[in-house]
Amino acid sequence: MNNIKQPVDAVITWVNGDDKEHKAKRMKYGNETILKAEDVAAGTRYASVGEIFYCVASLNRFAPWIHRIFIVTDNQNPNLESFMKENFPNGYIPMEIIDHKVIFRGYEEYLPTFNSISIESMTWRIPGLSEHYIEFNDDFILTAPTFPEDFFTGDGKVVCYGKRYSTLLVKITRIIKRRRNGEKKVTFKETMINAASLLGKRWFFIKIYHTPRALLKSVYERFFATYPELLNINISYRFRNHKQFNTQEIQYLQLYDNGYCILRKAYDNLLYLKPKKSGKYAEKKLRLFDSRPTFKFGCINSLDQADEKTQARIIAWMRKRIKLKNSNIKN
Repeated sequence: MNNIKQPVDAVITWVNGDDKEHKAKRMKYGNETILKAEDVAAGTRYASVGEIFYCVASLNRFAPWIHRIFIVTDNQNPNLESFMKENFPNGYIPMEIIDHKVIFRGYEEYLPTFNSISIESMTWRIPGLSEHYIEFNDDFILTAPTFPEDFFTGDGKVVCYGKRYSTLLVKITRIIKRRRNGEKKVTFKETMINAASLLGKRWFFIKIYHTPRALLKSVYERFFATYPELLNINISYRFRNHKQFNTQEIQYLQLYDNGYCILRKAYDNLLYLKPKKSGKYAEKKLRLFDSRPTFKFGCINSLDQADEKTQARIIAWMRKRIKLKNSNIKN
């Protein structure tokens, strides 16, 4: 295995779903049922209220050792340069915009795609991507200083912030969960179980949490060279589907079986907030976050669904935590 002295890149998947062209494409390819389903393609899955700015800024503030940041998107550009120059006048981590067409080269028939699972199945194909890389959703931020060893050990092992989880427990809840038009809902756990099943894991899977995910490019290269049909199937869905599998789970299980994946408790380091409830809920969460200044990871999920006052409060908290100036962000 390679050791951590090699460069480590960051990959962020992002889309501005409020963009008129992107909306029009979703309307063209999705039917009414798909477009209204929150677990598949509801507007909140693509909404952007500037999260990408805080994600990238947090990497520069708390992981300046990152070699390069790749932002994977669909014919869009978040236009981060002026924001970064203002907040990091002495220089910032090089950034590169990667269009879906680049990572789907040779698989163009599956574009356009509006499916995060499909996109994450292809990010390892970014030209020039380092062997060691860390994948972020755009609603992830770093919230305290990090080091390469938080993601890759000195002897070349990958760190996964997750735990072994009983497949049986999830299968029991499947029975009682409501279906939508006869179809199972698409859940994060479901995609992990699908991956475990592909690898013959009947009794457990690794439950992955909403933290940055350390990955090795070569693991994907070998797996999909051996099972190219699985890649084709997984990326064939333009919108999320319960039959898809989580590729990160595939990687972690393979590495875990061979002693190259270290599991660490996610909630020893994770600040998670899903502000779909009252402003009091968010305020209580932020006070809790302030009491944990050494926690390294944050996920502000579905910020677009918070009311304006709560959004402003959460954004102010992120700015303070990342030590940003009070410049306006134009999305």
